[in-house]
Amino acid sequence: MHPIPRACLLAAAFLLGANSAACAAGATGYASTRPERRVEYWQRREATIEAQVADAARMRAVKLVFVGDSITDFWLLGDDPWIPGHVHGRRIWDESFGGAVPRNRALDIGVSGDRTEHLLYRILPRSEGGRGELDDPALAPEFFVLMVGINNSYAPEAPVADSVYEGVVAVMRALHARKPGARLMLQSLLPTSEPARNDAVVIPVNARLARLARSPEFAPYTTWLDLYPSFVDARGRQVGALFVDGLHPNEAGYRVWRDRLVPALDAARR
Repeated sequence: MHPIPRACLLAAAFLLGANSAACAAGATGYASTRPERRVEYWQRREATIEAQVADAARMRAVKLVFVGDSITDFWLLGDDPWIPGHVHGRRIWDESFGGAVPRNRALDIGVSGDRTEHLLYRILPRSEGGRGELDDPALAPEFFVLMVGINNSYAPEAPVADSVYEGVVAVMRALHARKPGARLMLQSLLPTSEPARNDAVVIPVNARLARLARSPEFAPYTTWLDLYPSFVDARGRQVGALFVDGLHPNEAGYRVWRDRLVPALDAARR
């Protein structure tokens, strides 16, 4: 009879269930003993997007492409896997953008953690060395729904506001180059829970983007949607009840966003 390793006895003592059962078969039953490639959340998201955009029939039905970082990505997230008890935008997405309303059937290519440079790489054509997420000619959206840039305010280039702004402008131009027939719903950055970041970056960038949307270059195909006022109180501070962690909206926040976005899309169609 082979002795049971001491680590296994400790696992059993702490009632670790599956780990204890694995120990009964010897240490080689542990996942920790088998080679496995590390795959981060953003890598899984990229793989999911790649599979979706390869489905030409599905892409032909898409009217809206949501473009951005985690704030866009988490439209598709229900329960928050990192902060138990919190919920993001999945229910709101399914109600309004999942296909129940055909004119608003959407594809979400937001990826958590992306900065503007990462998004530019993802939408760069494969023929130019990018991931080519917009390459399929079957994908001919009516609108790009864009919010990006806040991640560039962390580990930033200086001047920070200039770097964020120029990154957003580069994304706008790249989207138009990929799909020139699509309109652009350019959305403001949301307020963070840090007043200093809002004052130094978010508010000035939003003001510049609002002017840009009316410029001769962008006005023919761009609609500006200023979401910022819907997420701050009378003092101009972030409404914490609409966020999970001071940056990402919770379900109530995504509902506020949806209730601003859908009428803006309808108005832009007229």
